[in-house]
Amino acid sequence: QVQLVESGGGLVQPGGSLRLSCAASGSIFTIRAMGWYRQAPGKEREVVAAITNGGSTNYADSVKGRFTISRDNAVNTVDLQMNSLRPEDTAVYYCNARITTNMLNTLDFWGKGTQVTVSS
Repeated sequence: QVQLVESGGGLVQPGGSLRLSCAASGSIFTIRAMGWYRQAPGKEREVVAAITNGGSTNYADSVKGRFTISRDNAVNTVDLQMNSLRPEDTAVYYCNARITTNMLNTLDFWGKGTQVTVSS
């Protein structure tokens, strides 16, 4: 079994910062890409940022220059540093990882999500 557990969400004022963390554990052979998605009420889930196991990153246009994704392959974690937060960043943020398990199956795994609310 593989689990992804997020932490770090909360309430922040516009212009503030939050750091999300996600830890993967379980029957992991190797982790390929990792990323963060978000889903606001009434909207579809969208990718926010992604990072390969080599460290290449991609960002949604709406967060470029404000968010930074990073990962630590030694401990199977991925973080999202969010600066200059805006009310439109309010959403449930989900961690995602493409993992090859010890049974050599490559699957996408999701965390349960963490709420980020940007409001004054």
